[in-house]
Amino acid sequence: MKISLLKLLVMWRRFRRASPRHLENHLRIFNQVESLMRRASPFASWSERANWLIDVAEWLRHEPRISYSARLDEHAWKRVRHQRTRFLLDWLDQHREVRRVVQATLQKTLREAVGPELFCATGLPREPAFFNELGERIVKAILPGAPSQSDLSMLFTAMFPEPADADWLLGLDHKTLQRIWKLCADDGIAHNYRQQIDEALTYLACTVIAVGISPDFRQRLEPRTPLQATPFMALRRELEKYLLARPDDEAALRSVRMLIAVCQAQTDRIYSHLDEYGVSVGLVYRVERMRAQLARMTRLIDLRSMPASAQATAQVQALLIDLVDAHHHRSSVKGLVSRSFSLLARKMVERNADHGEQYAARDRAEYGAMLKSAWRGGAVVSAAVLAKGALAGGGARFFEGLLASLNYAACLGTIAATGGTLAARQPALTAPALASRMQSLDTLEGLRNLMSEAAALVRAQAAAVFGNLLGVIPVMLLISVAAWQLSGAPLLPAEKARAGMAALSAWGATPLFAALTGVLLWLSGLAAGFADNWFALRKLREGLAHHRRLVHILGAARAQRWAAWIERHVARIAGSVSLALLLGMTPILARFFGMPFEIRHITLAAGELTAAAGSLGLEALKSRDFWLAAAGVGLSGLLNVGVAFACALMLALRARDVPGRTRRLVFRSVLQRMAAAPRAFLFPQKRGATITALPTAPGAVPRQQARRAKSDERKQG
Repeated sequence: MKISLLKLLVMWRRFRRASPRHLENHLRIFNQVESLMRRASPFASWSERANWLIDVAEWLRHEPRISYSARLDEHAWKRVRHQRTRFLLDWLDQHREVRRVVQATLQKTLREAVGPELFCATGLPREPAFFNELGERIVKAILPGAPSQSDLSMLFTAMFPEPADADWLLGLDHKTLQRIWKLCADDGIAHNYRQQIDEALTYLACTVIAVGISPDFRQRLEPRTPLQATPFMALRRELEKYLLARPDDEAALRSVRMLIAVCQAQTDRIYSHLDEYGVSVGLVYRVERMRAQLARMTRLIDLRSMPASAQATAQVQALLIDLVDAHHHRSSVKGLVSRSFSLLARKMVERNADHGEQYAARDRAEYGAMLKSAWRGGAVVSAAVLAKGALAGGGARFFEGLLASLNYAACLGTIAATGGTLAARQPALTAPALASRMQSLDTLEGLRNLMSEAAALVRAQAAAVFGNLLGVIPVMLLISVAAWQLSGAPLLPAEKARAGMAALSAWGATPLFAALTGVLLWLSGLAAGFADNWFALRKLREGLAHHRRLVHILGAARAQRWAAWIERHVARIAGSVSLALLLGMTPILARFFGMPFEIRHITLAAGELTAAAGSLGLEALKSRDFWLAAAGVGLSGLLNVGVAFACALMLALRARDVPGRTRRLVFRSVLQRMAAAPRAFLFPQKRGATITALPTAPGAVPRQQARRAKSDERKQG
């Protein structure tokens, strides 16, 4: 039965091949190949021969836009391309006179082509600095490049313009590769390209050495070694010996490979010292550029050391695939920015996580301390609310924003000096601290610890909000009553009070303004992390501690203590200054572009609402506008904290490469626990109580541990 089915299958395939559609398709391909191959001419100019090669590569990869092509998947089209390649080679074998012309055209083109640029620059960053490279990529993406005569690199990138071409080259078998090599090259061309590979290796070694012996690189390596004893200088000497030695000199080959590995290890040591010295985008770019160049040197040496055999053909294929991948990877502006800023973002997130450890309320003592600190912050904000009302609408817009920024800066500085806390500033710091604990969730105990930490962080945010409200509302009421008693008039005119109350309504633009304010709070957290990293990168603690004038004025011991104090508080100072500028100048800039925007921070909004209600008297409590404004204040708090926390958490998760499955598990578990026990996330728990959470994603933890946890909960209950 099986044999009969196989015979029927063979008969059906023969019938399909003899069908009119198949014969028509075969005839069309035959005509296309004949037309392409007869265009070849060794006497044509370089541009004509280059365009002919590009047309041949385009025909090999072309996907016809017909209904038949829509039924073919990606793997089927790879097979079609390989079939076209073999069909082209078979056609040339059948037409010897055309084959000789095609072979002469290909070999003349390869002899005239300049190859070192292909081997040492294709797919590698060319500019020495990050912003120069970024500008070059943007210009190349917008403007067309000028054609260059005899440039093999430009011809290669034009023949393989798509990333999928690497998979096509990877799928070519050894026999097909051998046929292509015999058609395109001979021993003379192979010797010529061997010399060009030597030139590319020399160029790559020089650029690697220039970065490896630079002061920015060497100062981060321990122990310090003399310049001539560094592995980069040794690489130059050993590479020269290898290039002048015999091809079968194994000792020279091993020495060069070992030194390349040592240089790669040196780049790894650079990353390990970035915590101490700070992260520089320029340094990260140069290190990544060096790593790519060392990897390209390894690929070229592997190809150069291979004899003319099957392994050499495989190495050529691997090099071409690497060139295609590197070219398309290099042309991406997004990839350059992502690689260069990912480490900076990670270090900023880690520094923010260290500062965010203090904003957690794990017990009643810490909750009470956060509540008292936030109460002091709320009391200080009441003065800022009064100053904001006095400064509004006076003078030019720029000076209005500048005075508002100074008002916010004075408020934040006073809060910091009194040990107070402003609500919604902590999420930019606490979210990285939470993300740092998402990398150890292999067990149920790890998930429980994460839920407990999440609850402690959320409780701290709730304590900050409650404390600010408990501070700003009574103080603003006292100020309103005192102003009425002393002057005989309300703090605010009735029209201004009603307008301010209407502006805070939950039915208006308050939710949008509150969400945008949350983004500003997150940006201030980024500025704090950036300033902390910049302080470490510039080594300002050592510079301030040993500054001649400071030491002469303060003394050596006081200068060191002052430098240490600045190092501990530089992040908070930078965060406060940046937040003051953002809160003060952003509304002015928005109005300049015709977009109305107002700051909607929960503490400021609560103070403004209290001032308006105190000016209107008890009758305000009976009005609909008051309760809509109160709802707007509550919604502002939720959006301030939620948006700032979400932005900081997403950045932290991306910087730490937390898997998406882990993110979904944590978010689902947190939402379930908040729905089941919301009080545990808002108020302190009794001593000995813990937050428990069971994973909902299948396979997150062993089921036996989950059953054991449930039984423990029943016993505790």
